[in-house]
Amino acid sequence: MTVSSNYLSPNLPEGLEGLAELALDLRWSWNHAADKLWKYIDPKIWSMTSNPWLMLQTVKTNRLKALATDSTFLGLMNELVEEHRKAIEEKAWFQQTHSKSTLKVAYFSMEYGLGEALPIYSGGLGILAGDYLKTASDLDVPLIGVGLLYQRGYFRQAIDAHGDQTEFYPYNDPDQLPITPVRDRNGQWLRIRIDFPGGALWLRAWEAIVGRVKLYLLDSNDPINSPPDRGITSELYGGGPELRLQQEIVLGIGGWRLLDALSIRPEVCHLNEGHAALAVVERARSFMLSEHQPFNVALAATRAGNIFTTHTPVEAGFDRFSPELVSRYLANYADQLGIGLGGLLALGRQDPANSQEPLNMAFLAMRGSGIVNGVSRLHGEVSRHIFQQLFPRWPKGEVPITHVTNGVHIPSWDSATADTTWTNACGKERWLNTMDTIKDDLKKITDESLWQLRNEEAEQLIHYVRSRLGRQLARAGASLQLIKQSNQILDPSVLTMGFARRFTAYKRPNLLLHDPDRLSRILNNLHRPVQLVIAGKAHPRDEEGKALVRAWWEYSLRSDVQNKVVFLSDYDMALAEQLVQGVDLWINTPRRPWEACGTSGMKVLVNGGLNLSERDGWWAEAYRTEVGWAIGDGQEHGDDPNWDAKEAEQTYRLLEEEIIPCFYERDDQGIPTAWIARMRTSMAELTPQFSTNRMLREYVDRLYLTVAQNYHKRSADGANESVRLCHWQELLETQWQKLHFGRLDVQREGKEYIMTVNVYLDTLEPKAVQVQLFAEPQGNGESEIHVMKIAEAAGTANSYLYRARIPALRPAEDYTPRIIPYFDGAAVPLEARQILWYES
Repeated sequence: MTVSSNYLSPNLPEGLEGLAELALDLRWSWNHAADKLWKYIDPKIWSMTSNPWLMLQTVKTNRLKALATDSTFLGLMNELVEEHRKAIEEKAWFQQTHSKSTLKVAYFSMEYGLGEALPIYSGGLGILAGDYLKTASDLDVPLIGVGLLYQRGYFRQAIDAHGDQTEFYPYNDPDQLPITPVRDRNGQWLRIRIDFPGGALWLRAWEAIVGRVKLYLLDSNDPINSPPDRGITSELYGGGPELRLQQEIVLGIGGWRLLDALSIRPEVCHLNEGHAALAVVERARSFMLSEHQPFNVALAATRAGNIFTTHTPVEAGFDRFSPELVSRYLANYADQLGIGLGGLLALGRQDPANSQEPLNMAFLAMRGSGIVNGVSRLHGEVSRHIFQQLFPRWPKGEVPITHVTNGVHIPSWDSATADTTWTNACGKERWLNTMDTIKDDLKKITDESLWQLRNEEAEQLIHYVRSRLGRQLARAGASLQLIKQSNQILDPSVLTMGFARRFTAYKRPNLLLHDPDRLSRILNNLHRPVQLVIAGKAHPRDEEGKALVRAWWEYSLRSDVQNKVVFLSDYDMALAEQLVQGVDLWINTPRRPWEACGTSGMKVLVNGGLNLSERDGWWAEAYRTEVGWAIGDGQEHGDDPNWDAKEAEQTYRLLEEEIIPCFYERDDQGIPTAWIARMRTSMAELTPQFSTNRMLREYVDRLYLTVAQNYHKRSADGANESVRLCHWQELLETQWQKLHFGRLDVQREGKEYIMTVNVYLDTLEPKAVQVQLFAEPQGNGESEIHVMKIAEAAGTANSYLYRARIPALRPAEDYTPRIIPYFDGAAVPLEARQILWYES
């Protein structure tokens, strides 16, 4: 990678150019080989910023000149540059496994959590996206990220003397972020144009390097834009509906135009949530222009190459925009598509004909994608329920949503001590391949080694908490005595619990406070004490969430728990990293099923931490007694306060009767063997299963390669197949109401049923439909479906006798004939939602 010298401030002395190459590749955020280099430059700045690029803009010129003549430093730098280039160029899993593939993926996300050096994230969605890019680099998956560069990013949190959350919005100075301008062939800053009310909106493009992967970010803060337009990318998730729509236009339409401007032609467009739904529309528009096809054909062709990942567990979480607002910004655009505003709005409505219904971005994303997935097994079920309204009369189990359970990028979240432990057991390349041997390798680690790992990590966490709490108290104006006391808080030999996440009602961060006196007794047990580290932010407009923050702050000041409970403000990736590396027990208490997946608990696995969690999201499929503890009964109870009370009681009981005794019951060597057994099983079996390594390989093998193949098929030969598919869809729309069933006849021959039914297709050809026998699932199984075949023409025009011979394993009345659309290669019911059931 070559860095333009005119972008460096100050210019690096001759011989130090390799520093820019290393500093601008965010690979340093998870591969810590270069940490010693940055500490060598200026240990104080490094400890304060952990941002190599910022260091190069900040360190004194004289220091850089001195380093340019320091043979020890130059030798280290050149060695690291060589290692970096070799690592980037080496073939990894994708090239080894799919060497003949031409796959290219564009991944759209509203936020990316790659590290504090690039603060353009707010929470789990962004952290997942950041981990996704890092893993794509590790596995050499040909993926490009697309997002927005925010001038202020998400807010920073402070807690005042009364326990009230206050918000601050530091400016993201692009010169101090590890990004560079994207330039065109003439060396000019690449700008993307979008037509907005009142004139053109110009978007600047930036590039971030994430190992083998590039992340492109769009920014409206260009002096040639009007002041309101410059503020479109001012703040992540800020403002009202109008700003949100503007941002989503920039991300979806602007993002795809950026790829076009860079001559990047991805087969797969992956939407990480519905925020980028307009990318599927812009992709279709681009296809219209290049292939000279109408919008419906272009959408049929490009839809096949789009994937929509929904993270939302409740319908209220979907972005919706009023027809008036959409008209203001997209009416002219819709006319360019040839479908008019009504046609565009129809793509994002439950009822396309309802002119009052808003544009739902999740519905738009679904109708514009060839595959839709949730982010855990349970969330897949929840999503099928949420989206069932788009597929009237279809069984919930056949709503076309699959799932790929999320994971975490293990190298980003393991401690240095854990990394050494894993390396000794499994080798340095353990997260770069298929992880097939990890389970057996890790189970060979001795109890003594695992207990030493836990003790060292606890020491590191306590040191960090004391230091951070002291600074926090000083900023809040606390007394010198209280600040001094913070240096003695917590005990590394005590069971340490962690709870950190967004503070909002459905996550129930106050469940542990249901009976504060009982919690205090648990914490203060003389023989088996417990301590708790809490962190989390509430949305600036979430007053209930802020009250939950205040409640924990006030509880931490109680005299009986002052040295046992710490609330750390400004929860961010840096703090999360420390917590997941050092706690013994991670607690998660959402209301099921409102946690789509949740990944914070996954991050403790690699470090030997155990989980106490609601059976929701990922824990619903991960939990068993050998790896941790579970709250709840695996059922949904809404926001019933009585059930909250029951689960609080269950949590206290688990702590008192199972978890705390398990930690403190020791053998002759002082090792808690039962606790270590759970640690070993959790680390060995859950860490690889809930890693982004497994997750991304699953996306590639199950989804990406499939939709890429489908896209090539749909777009080949002038999009001939897409033209035929659109003709089929038009016939279904006009002819479906004429279809009906005749008489159903059921005969039994031995152990089989012979079922025959008359079907009247009117003007539709039999090849346009499929006649099936359907039976509801039995127990936890899947629906039973048998395809019926034409036995003979029934004598009447377009009347046919369909027959099926099936095993007589259940009552004949369990089976109902139905007619569904059929077109080879079509995703039904995603692309044709008609269905006709036999009614006796």
